[in-house]
Amino acid sequence: MLSRSLLWVSQKPRVQELVTETPLTRRVVDRFVAGDKLEDAIAAIKDLNSKGIGGILDFLGEGVADAEGASAAAADYLSAIRRIDETKVDTTVSIKLTQLGLAFDKGSCIDHLRVLTAEAQAIGAVVEIDMEQSDYVSDTLDVYRVLHADFPELRLAMQAYLRRTPVDLQMMAAMRPKVRLVKGAYAEPEAVAFQKGVEIDAQYIWLTDWLFQQGRDPALATHDFKLIQHAKSAAAHAGLAKNSYEIQMLFGIRREMQEKLAAGGHRVRTYVPYGSAWYPYLMRRLAERPANLGFFLRAIVRD
Repeated sequence: MLSRSLLWVSQKPRVQELVTETPLTRRVVDRFVAGDKLEDAIAAIKDLNSKGIGGILDFLGEGVADAEGASAAAADYLSAIRRIDETKVDTTVSIKLTQLGLAFDKGSCIDHLRVLTAEAQAIGAVVEIDMEQSDYVSDTLDVYRVLHADFPELRLAMQAYLRRTPVDLQMMAAMRPKVRLVKGAYAEPEAVAFQKGVEIDAQYIWLTDWLFQQGRDPALATHDFKLIQHAKSAAAHAGLAKNSYEIQMLFGIRREMQEKLAAGGHRVRTYVPYGSAWYPYLMRRLAERPANLGFFLRAIVRD
């Protein structure tokens, strides 16, 4: 109930205004967001790289409303890819397709993504497609299928809490997709998504097994220790080494675990968001874990 309330609040402009204008909020944002500028994110990724952890660069923002906004977002991503080449940091690039105009012009979105994926491939980097609200799942899958033939290294996020995900993956089995498996962090109705943690975890485990058997280079995006342990067991059962899959986590969350996994020989990547459009992202992070909400409240009341 608390998580759903936070996700509902994340869509209310008045609450956003109150939160973003509170000076003390900044210390919470700094915990989960690398900064407002690309260079802030690059610096954070360099620090992660020094600890044996890769980055996942994420330019915050979603739901662009016109072609001009989509072109501007594509230009920002292109600048980020070129900066990755200049700095030689170890990072992938995560892209929300609604930033590229998916909501109103799927063809143009595909064109933007094709350019960005080609640029990333040219410098040896990989693009990861974020999965957004359930309304965009079918179109996102369409975009992925179109580009997969030319860019097989393209990775796609899939959400374990959506009831449709096992069917969606099975329909892509012949492609052996590279998938980032996440639990899911949007407010969805019960008919569309599981609501109980035990149900979501059960499907996450089932999907993890599927990815090790029928996917390619799976990425398990979770901070849940038992799900990480299951991934280790599933990999061992499939006869795969530690470096045959990734464990992905979020910037500012369970940092010690990230470093311990990397030191133990696992491939670890950290999702590093940057930009001024941090409010929806922050609220989803608070909704995911009560511990995050406690950190937020302690920061707000602290002198």
